Amino acid sequence: MSFTAESSQLNVQNHADGEREIPALLPRDVPGHQFVVYADCCSGVPGAKFEPNFAAVNAVVARIHPQPDFIIFPGDHILGITQDYAALRQQWNYWLQTEMKRLKKRSIEIFHTTSNHNTYDVESEQVWRDVFPEIPCNGPAGQEGLSYFVRRDDFLLVCVNTAFSGLGGNGHVEHEWLDQVLCANDDAAHKFVAGHHPVLPVNGYERYPFWRIVPNEGQAFWDILVKHHVQAYLCSHIIAFDVQAQQGVLQVCTGGAGTNYGPGGFMPGRTEYHHAVQFAVDPAGTRYQVIDTNGTVRERLEWPISLPLADEWKHVNPEEASATFGGAWDDSSHNLGDDWLCAWRISGVLHHIASGKNTQSLLCGWDDLEGAATIWIGFEGCPPVLTIKLVTESGMGTQTWTGTVLTPGEPFDFELALHSGMGPGGVLYRLDDASPWSSLQSSTSMGAENLIWPRKWYIGHSQSGISDRPFLGGNLRAAWTKRHLPTPSQSGH
Repeated sequence: MSFTAESSQLNVQNHADGEREIPALLPRDVPGHQFVVYADCCSGVPGAKFEPNFAAVNAVVARIHPQPDFIIFPGDHILGITQDYAALRQQWNYWLQTEMKRLKKRSIEIFHTTSNHNTYDVESEQVWRDVFPEIPCNGPAGQEGLSYFVRRDDFLLVCVNTAFSGLGGNGHVEHEWLDQVLCANDDAAHKFVAGHHPVLPVNGYERYPFWRIVPNEGQAFWDILVKHHVQAYLCSHIIAFDVQAQQGVLQVCTGGAGTNYGPGGFMPGRTEYHHAVQFAVDPAGTRYQVIDTNGTVRERLEWPISLPLADEWKHVNPEEASATFGGAWDDSSHNLGDDWLCAWRISGVLHHIASGKNTQSLLCGWDDLEGAATIWIGFEGCPPVLTIKLVTESGMGTQTWTGTVLTPGEPFDFELALHSGMGPGGVLYRLDDASPWSSLQSSTSMGAENLIWPRKWYIGHSQSGISDRPFLGGNLRAAWTKRHLPTPSQSGH
């Protein structure tokens, strides 16, 4: 099932003005689907401060050629949050009839989701239903026209409501209806779910239900995504672009359609920017690229990531660590950019330890002129927690990621990866080749994209020598693999 109506159509103009076209990710003769996701402009008010930002993002979307198959807009279209419901309807009319008017001539379906600015009480929910009468009424009881699903051939999109008044408002979501829809559409090759609030905290914004779905509901919701092999959960709400993986499912947060909010106008301003996201899916998987208002590709990803089996990775002896890791990349500056991926398999036995011995090093890479280790992998705390520390940008200090809790006295064997194209979500963990990747937890807004690869390395202790935070277990072994990532034009899709 799908829907198209005049109020939900987006049209792409020809580029007689000479603006550079942005090529689609999927050639027309390749089976699959290509679409654009953007959200969070909080517009709809003539002359308001977010209107030119939204216009700039719309102008970039108009330059994509061939046009996308459809657009997904995960909420906060309008400023909303008013008790003047006549004014609310005027905002919707301005957003649909004026702000979207620039994109002309070719119709594209838009799939909208509710949000805290759009549908914040019972009356605004009814305004939403009146504005979008074409939305299928196939949602859960009480949410007809608010939550819904659409099916386009082998592509399933489920739009959930994370602000429903009947569940408590912002940051709440149901999962039983979602499970039923995914079960009924199990034959869909591509499954995506869209909603407004993130499940996983973005850039450290973890207060709930204000910034994300409450954890117990979020976990039940995520378990359903994993159970049904959903490719991604698409959301916004945080004024940022962020991607994370949990149990192989991506959370893609794209709150860049024009709202300025948070430190520096974004969350945070130093690293975020207005944008739209191009997606393509085909039998090889999912890929996207994030385009800013200059038409520049700022971030991109192909998922799932491709690595050889761990048994084929290079085993590294401690005495060879610097020679193996330090000279691994043929880049004399060791500033690798955002197109690389490396992974380690680390195994050993963690002995029972005294409570005072709380920090143990597994792997450490550094440069003499940096204050802290650039890459440090080890255990901290009691019980010991897998911890990764990175100097994400030279001179900017250490950022920390945390993962699983280890059991003293038992063997461990796991894989870690650094993906330079995933921002803070690119610090990844899994047990083995058969397990899905998950992003480790962090409050930082940067990942390995600006990391300067260190020249010196130790296995089993830190940079000051064998007595510096040594590993206190036994049978420590490390293997690794690496690769430069292809650009979309090199990917072969």
